[in-house]
Amino acid sequence: MSDDSTPGIPSPDGAADVIDTDYVVGQDNHEGSVGPFGFDIHNPVFQISGLSIVAFVFYTLALPEQAGAVFSWLFSAVTQGFDWFFIAAANVFVLFCFLLILTPLGNVRLGGADAAPDYNYLGWFSMLFAAGMGIGLMFYGVSEPLSHFSTALGGTSVGEDGLRNDWAPLGAAAGDQTEAIRLGMAATIYHWGLHPWAIYAVVGLALALFSYNKGLPLTIRSAFYPVLGERVWGWPGHIIDTLAVFATLFGLATSLGLGATQANAGLNELFGVPIGATTQVLLISGISAVATVSVLRGLDGGVKRLSELNMGLAFLLLVFVLIVGPTLLILQTFGSSLLAYLEYLPALANPVGREDVNFVQGWTSFYWAWWISWSPFVGMFIARVSRGRTVREFLVCVLLIPSVVCVLWMSVFGGVAIQQVIQDGYTVAQEAELPRQLFAMLNALPWAGITSLIGIVLVIVFFVTSSDSGSLVIDTITAGGKVNAPVPQRVFWCIFEGAVAIVLLLSAGGLKSLQSMVISTGLPFTVLLLFMCYAIYKGLRSERANT
Repeated sequence: MSDDSTPGIPSPDGAADVIDTDYVVGQDNHEGSVGPFGFDIHNPVFQISGLSIVAFVFYTLALPEQAGAVFSWLFSAVTQGFDWFFIAAANVFVLFCFLLILTPLGNVRLGGADAAPDYNYLGWFSMLFAAGMGIGLMFYGVSEPLSHFSTALGGTSVGEDGLRNDWAPLGAAAGDQTEAIRLGMAATIYHWGLHPWAIYAVVGLALALFSYNKGLPLTIRSAFYPVLGERVWGWPGHIIDTLAVFATLFGLATSLGLGATQANAGLNELFGVPIGATTQVLLISGISAVATVSVLRGLDGGVKRLSELNMGLAFLLLVFVLIVGPTLLILQTFGSSLLAYLEYLPALANPVGREDVNFVQGWTSFYWAWWISWSPFVGMFIARVSRGRTVREFLVCVLLIPSVVCVLWMSVFGGVAIQQVIQDGYTVAQEAELPRQLFAMLNALPWAGITSLIGIVLVIVFFVTSSDSGSLVIDTITAGGKVNAPVPQRVFWCIFEGAVAIVLLLSAGGLKSLQSMVISTGLPFTVLLLFMCYAIYKGLRSERANT
């Protein structure tokens, strides 16, 4: 296919197995303008997803109590009924990625046999981290290791129904501080290591392969061509892309909600800014406005520069905490945590017969659904910046290297917080609410005012890059794969990402409502990702056979 048939996506460089299809990108689009603002939207993906999101916003604002009850029911129904499915599916994604790394299929180059990378490693990693897990690392970097350590140390407890009602992972480690640290860190690494990055890698690889090598549009539906054939351009494809929009939007809204509550907590800690819905709404509105400006500047001028700025600040904060904290203990924690992760991984990844119900449903199921909801957004974003890499290079870099960095981050921030409890008897961070725990930990270290301010800046800029990147991705999907659609469409999605986060925070469930929508949209998309693995395998085999 030529460049003209796939706007914004370059043709393969060198040998590639381009798919012969009569579909032309944009053939189902409506083009026009409203006043000075042009539009180029896919019919019916934009209409269905756009109208549904607008209706959702009005429903949640009009009937917050009823909406909150519905969201709460959704969360319980999905986590209790499908926790095994989320865990089993995530295991499949990890094994699939390692299979590709270890086989000759890993030699295939994304973009054709002669393609060269568009970005150097520094720019690539910066964009990947800022878009992929930035807010999550800031929000849970202290709270999750500390939480798992505390619950593991507290041991297990059983309710009147005979089921465990504690939140400890696996069988806990009652009264054993050393083992509680190991188990707590292993559980944390399980949630932030190989499994989530394998989810991102599967989607990113599928999109890059079928766009850069096969000449198909940069949309989620293209990855299902080996399964659906030409039907992918009809209603089956419309449904796939619409589900991807919903999953992405609610996954982003959850992250924006977490970011707003944490930024609010930091501003309260430093400047006495009131904590509450009003402040958080103002934060989301203001940061969405900044993200809109970043959207107008485009990928290189907006997201890339902000991502590199944030990665620099995050690195400085990480090094500072490592140096002023118990450095040797932290480094020991890093090594022992990796060993503990490998030791406990089979049990943590076991999808059936689990007794640690609260941990599996409240932590793992939510996380996997959250990562899967983010996967269309992060996967497409990774695909956009990964042309020219081999499949093996792509998977090693996306899967292994970020996992190690996440482990280091959790070991430093979580390790310091745990040592504050054990060595110093400082329990302020342990007893604080989740959004405040990072700042409570920093308060016990030198230069707390400066580091807390850096922490707030990091949360806000991660907030901006997530909203910015998400808008670019959703716009690409709802424009039928066009990556150069009119800018007002991106602004529309940027505004509504913030609107969804606001109405879910204002509904009766608050953050619970955000988590409920992530869980409910993540479930059907998990099924699609399993089929996507098969499609990738088929696509790579044909690439090897014909190049």
